Amino acid sequence: MKKIEAIVRPCKLEELKEALLAIDLDGITISQVMGAGKQLGWKEFYRGNEITLNVLPKVKLELVSTDDKVELIIDTIMKYSQTGELGDGKIFIYDLQDCIRIRTGERGDAAI
Repeated sequence: MKKIEAIVRPCKLEELKEALLAIDLDGITISQVMGAGKQLGWKEFYRGNEITLNVLPKVKLELVSTDDKVELIIDTIMKYSQTGELGDGKIFIYDLQDCIRIRTGERGDAAI
């Protein structure tokens, strides 16, 4: 089992979410987050002073999958999130030791 976390642009969320659901994804958690990376933010003026804002709004998707679906999920995230510009985001993949469905007590792949 793997946990996949993807940080993407908010404007890509709806299209990406539809694509992930189309590949028979078992579940997804979506959070609004702020982040900073090589994109470096932007400058704004507040009360006549220039301010550099170095955190930008992003969307974080968290998915848990069986090992056989991981590459399909990664390919889908890449296809629907990529603009070719700085700030497209990152994908992180973690090994999971176990998964337990609270309602039934099922464990492992069956609980996903």
